[in-house]
Amino acid sequence: MTEIYRLHYAPDNASLIIRLALEELGVPYTCVLVDRAGAAHKSPAYLALNPNGLIPVLETPEGVLFETGAILLWLADRHCRLAPMVESVERGDFLKWLFFLSNTLHPALRMTFYPAQYVGDDPGADLALRGHMQGEIARHLDALESMAASGRAWFCGADPSLLDLYLAPLLRWMVLYPAPMGGAGWFSLSRWPHLRDMAIRLEQRRSVAAAIKAEGLNGAPFTAPEYADPPEGSAT
Repeated sequence: MTEIYRLHYAPDNASLIIRLALEELGVPYTCVLVDRAGAAHKSPAYLALNPNGLIPVLETPEGVLFETGAILLWLADRHCRLAPMVESVERGDFLKWLFFLSNTLHPALRMTFYPAQYVGDDPGADLALRGHMQGEIARHLDALESMAASGRAWFCGADPSLLDLYLAPLLRWMVLYPAPMGGAGWFSLSRWPHLRDMAIRLEQRRSVAAAIKAEGLNGAPFTAPEYADPPEGSAT
């Protein structure tokens, strides 16, 4: 394969999800560090790639892509792996859960991490939003656990799909960020055994080993996560 992708990333950010997909696909790619500590994601050069100033960005032979879900779906369709193809009868079910992760669960995490971006710098309002969204996140995980129990090959199955690669880092961040959230004891992966088993399987894959090395993750990054110690850049 001669295609070369350029992944604009920051350690232990949403770009981790894209790295996992690229590694699972086995396609050649290079990485460009986005220095979050220096607000490089808000620089004119980066905004020219993604005017929203969010990570990740993937440069492809066919143009620049942003938005995690869009990049994942483009890669799966391009390489005919990690998702039911367009002609599959399972395509519709798969897409609704992919967009559920992208449009519902992932934004719920952002609200817990950065509540001031949504309700301002009122500590009481921030705390109330965070507490509410923790309940919503648990409800969303209940829905995903029920779906995983139905035995679909494209979620929590023997081989990972885009859904697994997307969800596992989200499970990681639920423990770690922000620090009070992880320390409050609200989240325990054991409550969702199908999701936990998926995360365990994923941790044995070469794609995760590559991510661990590249981004300074610990050996069980999804089931017993620790804060990243990246060889370059900052996770926050």
